[in-house]
Amino acid sequence: MELFDGFFSGKPVRLLDHSQAELIFSKKNEAILSFALEDAIATAVGEKNVPPTVRLWVHDRTLVLGIPDSRLEHLEKGVAYVRSLGYDVIVRNSGGLAVLLDKNVLNVSFILPDKDELSIHGGYELMYQFTKRLFEEETDDILAYEIKGSYCPGDYDLSIDGKKFAGISQRRVRNGVAVQMYLDIAGSSHERASIVKRFYDLARGEKDTAFAYPDVNPSVMASINELLGASFTVEQISKRIEALLLRYTGKLEHGPLTEGERSVFFERLKQMEKRNEIIKRLS
Repeated sequence: MELFDGFFSGKPVRLLDHSQAELIFSKKNEAILSFALEDAIATAVGEKNVPPTVRLWVHDRTLVLGIPDSRLEHLEKGVAYVRSLGYDVIVRNSGGLAVLLDKNVLNVSFILPDKDELSIHGGYELMYQFTKRLFEEETDDILAYEIKGSYCPGDYDLSIDGKKFAGISQRRVRNGVAVQMYLDIAGSSHERASIVKRFYDLARGEKDTAFAYPDVNPSVMASINELLGASFTVEQISKRIEALLLRYTGKLEHGPLTEGERSVFFERLKQMEKRNEIIKRLS
C-alpha cells in the first residue's frame, strides 16, 4: 500500500478551496496571507482541533521569494524589474527559492498532524504519489528528481520528459506539517522561467555567493497542458482534486475556518509582514 492510501483512505479530510477567494478574514486575498493562513491551519491540525486539511489557492502575478533570495546582493534591481512587469513580490516562510505565480498556477497544500510520524521525505513522497494519481488517466511518466536549470530546484521536482511542471516545499509548525506544491497548469512556463531568470541576473550581482542560486534555463520548464497536449483550467483541476480525495476518503468536510485558526492567523500575519519589511523598503 502506498503512502497516499494510508493517509487518506477512509479518513475525515477537510477541503478548503481558496482558488477563487477574493477575501480571507475580510482581507484582500494576497499571497502574503496564504503563508500566514497555512501556519494557522497547521497549528490547528497539529493540535487535532480540525481534520487534516487540503487547501487549494491561486495568486495572480506574484513572485514568491525564498528567504535566501531576500539576501541577494542587488535585490532591489531584481524587485524593480519584476514590479515593472506588474508583479507583486513577497518573501515566504517555507523552504525553497523563487517561484512565479499567476492565475494559471494552482497551489495545493496538504496540512497534516503528527509531524514526527511523517518524515520530510515522506511528505514529499505523499505529494508526488498524489500528483501521479491526479493525472493517471493521461500519463504514467511523471518522475520526481531535480531538474537542473529549473527555478526553485529540488529532489522532488515533478517532470515529464525532463521538463518540470511542479515543485514541492514543506513547512513544519508545532505538531503540524504543510506540504505545499505549485502546479503549472496553463500558460507559458517558459515565459515564467524567463522572468525568474532575469530577476536573478539582475539581483545576483557579479560577486560569487556562498549560496548556490539557480542558473535558470527556461527550456526545462513547461505546464502540464504543454506536456500532455491538454487544455485543463485551474477550475477543472480543482474539481478533479476534490473528486480524487472523495474517492479515497468517502466524505469531505468543507470548512469553515475556526476562531482558533483566525486568532493564530493574525499572529502569523504580523510575522509575515515583518519578514517582508525588506521588500516594502524597496518600494
